[in-house]
Amino acid sequence: MKKVFKIIIALVLILAVAVVGIKVIGGNNLKKLDYHSKNIYVYDRTNEKELLSIKADERVYPASLVKIMTTLVAVENISDLSEIAPVDVETYKRMNSSNASMAGFYGRERVTYRDLLYGTMLASGGEAANSLAINISGSVDKYVEMMNDKAKELELKNTAYKNPEGLDVEGQYSSAKDIAMIVNSALNNNDFRAVFTKKSYTTTKTLDHPSGIVLKSTVLSKLDEYEQDGFEVLGGKSGTTLEAGECWATLSKKGENEYIIVVMGSELDNIKDLHYYQVEDTLNILNNIK
Repeated sequence: MKKVFKIIIALVLILAVAVVGIKVIGGNNLKKLDYHSKNIYVYDRTNEKELLSIKADERVYPASLVKIMTTLVAVENISDLSEIAPVDVETYKRMNSSNASMAGFYGRERVTYRDLLYGTMLASGGEAANSLAINISGSVDKYVEMMNDKAKELELKNTAYKNPEGLDVEGQYSSAKDIAMIVNSALNNNDFRAVFTKKSYTTTKTLDHPSGIVLKSTVLSKLDEYEQDGFEVLGGKSGTTLEAGECWATLSKKGENEYIIVVMGSELDNIKDLHYYQVEDTLNILNNIK
């Protein structure tokens, strides 16, 4: 009878974990923490091991985490990062009128592909992301096809793109796990890794900006306000909309291991009143990884 009772208890515990969507590998204590983010995925890149999965396959708005794929497709299709790639006027106007985040470039400004890459990743510039798309493929629609083709190549089951900047539109979605897998693959590209882990970058001098534009990572610059004890956040991408909440995808190092942490969906009521819960969750995870 006792044996039957133990089996029943074990089955109940397994079901409870499945219901809340939590999957923990390796006996770590990450599942015991309290999180603001609804969707979380933690991946030990060094040992190729999943550490934590909380609703990580749920399809959600990715906000500007879309720009991770935008950047990956770009670096795989640019032969010379120093080549001139002017800022597209029409998409500049559209991004400006849509209240998208902007890197600070002007329409027709004669910047380089490298400038647009850093403008997309560090400053999360909508005009930079769309200008990459048009300079590389000739149209935004064609570029989005390339992004979706890359998603298929990576065998992502819960990702679909509608634009390169990440503004919320119906039919555009991703998941915490898919985004982690995009980052994991992209980091094998040296150009991507350089952009993803850069804290600040000064763009090429132009007639519009004679001294260039100083672009700062929305992730690494924010971490100046926080203590990092025993680990280091090497780089990352932020994303924030009312629908998506506050989102982060980061690469960190603790000990000899590299970790990819994706946190998404912390609630947000006012886009001008940020809580930075994604920062809190990321650092909480890093402090507790054993």
